[in-house]
Amino acid sequence: MSAYTIVGADQAKADPSAGSLVELTATEAVPLLRSGELSAERYTQALLDQCRKQRALNAFIWQDETQVLEAARTADKKRGAQRLGPLHGLPILVKDNIDTANAPTTAGTPALRDHHPVYHAPVVASLFSAGAILLGKTNMHELAYGITSNNAAFGAVHNPYNPAMIPGGSSGGNGAAIAARMCPAGLGTDTGGSVRIPAALCGIVSLRPTVGRYPRAGIVPLSGTMDTAGPMARSVEDLVLLDSVVTGRLGPVLPAALKGLRLGVPRGFFYDNLDPSLAPVIENALATLRRAGCVLVEADIPDLEKLYTAARPPISYYEMFHDLSRYLHESSGQVDAKSVIARIASPDVKASYQTLGIGPLAPTREAYETAMKQGRPAVQACYRDYFRAHNVPAIVFPTTILPARPIGQDSEVELNGRKFPTLAIYTHNARPMTVTGIPGMSLPVGLTNAGLPVGLELDAPEGTDRQLLSLGLSIERLFGRLPAPQA
Repeated sequence: MSAYTIVGADQAKADPSAGSLVELTATEAVPLLRSGELSAERYTQALLDQCRKQRALNAFIWQDETQVLEAARTADKKRGAQRLGPLHGLPILVKDNIDTANAPTTAGTPALRDHHPVYHAPVVASLFSAGAILLGKTNMHELAYGITSNNAAFGAVHNPYNPAMIPGGSSGGNGAAIAARMCPAGLGTDTGGSVRIPAALCGIVSLRPTVGRYPRAGIVPLSGTMDTAGPMARSVEDLVLLDSVVTGRLGPVLPAALKGLRLGVPRGFFYDNLDPSLAPVIENALATLRRAGCVLVEADIPDLEKLYTAARPPISYYEMFHDLSRYLHESSGQVDAKSVIARIASPDVKASYQTLGIGPLAPTREAYETAMKQGRPAVQACYRDYFRAHNVPAIVFPTTILPARPIGQDSEVELNGRKFPTLAIYTHNARPMTVTGIPGMSLPVGLTNAGLPVGLELDAPEGTDRQLLSLGLSIERLFGRLPAPQA
């Protein structure tokens, strides 16, 4: 078991200081908020104070303290007067590409600075209906197309474990804020790794659910086929809590038995070229799983790289323009996709949209349809056959093959003496499964010698999200939670 110290609800009661309150996870805070042992106003104020202390991390695009505290006071007035929701009084974060009716939705891009949706996206409406409070809209990689969260319009997000480093992306504001104890949990989005990569680099947990499990309306899209919202938090129990509210499945999820559990370890693709500071942490994690009784089945996924690289680009590059156009037409009608693209501030994002989305390399409709009808089903079959052939409920691998790198390396990073495109190298492990729609989870398993978090990902068959969460509960117990960042 981990030797890390975890401040929980009992300690918060014994020491009701702001410092102990911000350490509460969502699952620890909610019973106190519902019972009245902790007022929503006091808890929210403690989190807002922490947001101020950590302002230099630049985790937020929008936050209105007056509005947030008023919502907390309203939650306190409701206590005892009516039936309370399962998230009563809980402040949460929402990535700023998810529509909220009480705050703008910018998607981190200049053309949408004044975009005020009329309705909440259904995925967050369910959380607010359950009693959650919007603490703020979080900073992100512009239009969700990138992993550094170095946003030229709203500023770079900084990693709380080392503010000179990236937090991952595109849900980097969530990753930084949750790790820095500004809020216990929140909702991000994931197209190519965007909740899992910041979770790995910031030392928290995240779930990319089976595509279609969460409603997708009201989210500024990148690729409708691969987009999904997903919860981010500091504990797997919190992922279970948010997932249960979004899906309406409120029954318990119990930790899985690890003894005799078979897990696939596909080294041939997912363990290639690991950063030397990260590799020993991952190998120690595998050894820990073995000692806990897991059976690690070392077997590669046949033809994965070939099938995935043929299917993903035509789908994602075609949809990045057409799906954005559809969203803008349905949500505002005030601006079109070409106008948004023309005003993109981040050079890496602008180049991608102008070249791949609407430029000379944009896929044809025919190429897109071929990828959807032939390429994607081939990748889905590839994964499905692997899980079945090896009798494994999940595969396990490093979420990223390198830890956080310095802010500013948006185009290229160095790994093992060679230069690689930043986006491609950080999404190397997280992207393939996105073509299939299966669920994935990232959990922290340690720190490098430089004190940077390392994440372990588990991917599971389509629709087995609750079994994956069950597995995550057990694996989290092996490693514990990372210590709070000291930066």
